Amino acid sequence: MKRKEYEKQLRKLQVELCALQDWVKQAGLRVVVVFEGRDAAGKGGTIKAITERVSPRVFRIVALPAPSDREKGQLYLQRYVAHLPTAGEIVIFDRSWYNRAGVERVMGFCTEEQYRRFLKVCPEFELFIVDGGIQLVKCWLEVSEEAPFLGPHRRSTASVEAEPH
Repeated sequence: MKRKEYEKQLRKLQVELCALQDWVKQAGLRVVVVFEGRDAAGKGGTIKAITERVSPRVFRIVALPAPSDREKGQLYLQRYVAHLPTAGEIVIFDRSWYNRAGVERVMGFCTEEQYRRFLKVCPEFELFIVDGGIQLVKCWLEVSEEAPFLGPHRRSTASVEAEPH
């Protein structure tokens, strides 16, 4: 997609996001959007494009650093619960609890037992979120190997798969 066409489409989508924002606020909805994907897949750029024209009072970005010593002593998912949305809010997680099954496992930051426990608890945690009235949207971003290297413009070629719950 040419840059001009990309910007035109982006503006249209940002108008839609503003309408979504108004609806979420008015209806008192609670929404969680999880962005996951490989490094350099465009998560940060996508989140920036989504949030650059909306209110930070409605859209909140959560990008948690490595857990502190205190958080390491807590239940793994406990640190995420504190960031779940209140009425009229959309929380965007730039990476999420799935770090346990991906980065932490690969890098040796969790044990095999912690990983297996996560696989058991994660669906229950997400059911807890949804049953609590929170809309959960999970997005995986990945740049295909066929996509030519476009530097900063590569993000516009990323495929997005959304799995609403």
